[in-house]
Amino acid sequence: MKFREANNEDILQMHRVRVAVKENPLPDPDLISAKDYEEFMFNRGKGWVCEEGGEIIGFAIVDLKEKNVWALFIQPSHEGKGAGRKLHDEMLNWYFDQTRETIWLGTAPNTRAEKFYEKAGWQKTSIRPNGEVRFEMSREQWAGQ
Repeated sequence: MKFREANNEDILQMHRVRVAVKENPLPDPDLISAKDYEEFMFNRGKGWVCEEGGEIIGFAIVDLKEKNVWALFIQPSHEGKGAGRKLHDEMLNWYFDQTRETIWLGTAPNTRAEKFYEKAGWQKTSIRPNGEVRFEMSREQWAGQ
C-alpha cells in the first residue's frame, strides 16, 4: 500500500470509493461534486489517498475551517487491512500540526466506523440532529495515543 497527498487527478477514483461504501452511503452520488472535493482538499483542508496496484482504495479529507473530518472511506474489499488507520493517523498528525483546536466528526451509530473511532481514541460527545454519533478528539488526547 502506498500513502500520499491527494491531488485533482485522484478525485474520480476517490468518488468511486465514496459511493462504493456499505456503511454511511450517500443517498445520491451526485450530492458531492468534484468541486466539493477540490474545495475541501485545497481551500479548506487537505486530503490523502491510499493506493494499491495503482488504484485508490481509500482516502481521507480533513476540514480546517469547520474543524472536522470531512471524509475517511475505504473500498469495502480492503476494509480491515490497516489502510483506514494509516490515513486516519496521517490526517490527524497534519491537522494537529496546523491547529490546537479539537476536531470532530459524525458517523452513523452501530457501524464499523463507530467502533473504529472508539478504538482510535475518539470520545463520543452527543447525537447530532441527523442521528449521527458526534465524536471529538483533542490535541492532548491525540498526543497521548
